[in-house]
Amino acid sequence: MAHIMAVIGIGGNQNDRKNTSPDNDTAALELKKRNEQLEKELKESKEREEEMKRKLQSAWESLRVAEEAEEMLCSQLGDLEAETVDQARDYHAKIVLLTEQLSRAQTLLHKSGSSISFS
Repeated sequence: MAHIMAVIGIGGNQNDRKNTSPDNDTAALELKKRNEQLEKELKESKEREEEMKRKLQSAWESLRVAEEAEEMLCSQLGDLEAETVDQARDYHAKIVLLTEQLSRAQTLLHKSGSSISFS
């Protein structure tokens, strides 16, 4: 620990700082390599973070588009359901009308003595 402190200029006296022993040079080189390694790892980490931000933004945009499409489809489905209900009511009314007409026709035929049956 004293070697590291001496290399970075913390602690010790002036004589220790002037002394450039092989141990101090080795420690300084190791610190420099470790610092370079940490800087490289930091740069890579920042690059990964930026890539993840881009992916998150892309996913968010895709989600927004999907939500808009879902809203549009739900609206269209609601319109189709309303149209289907209207058509079903119209068809039901026509069936009721035709059934009544058929019933009256059968009654008239029965009264006239005809033996034609529609059943």
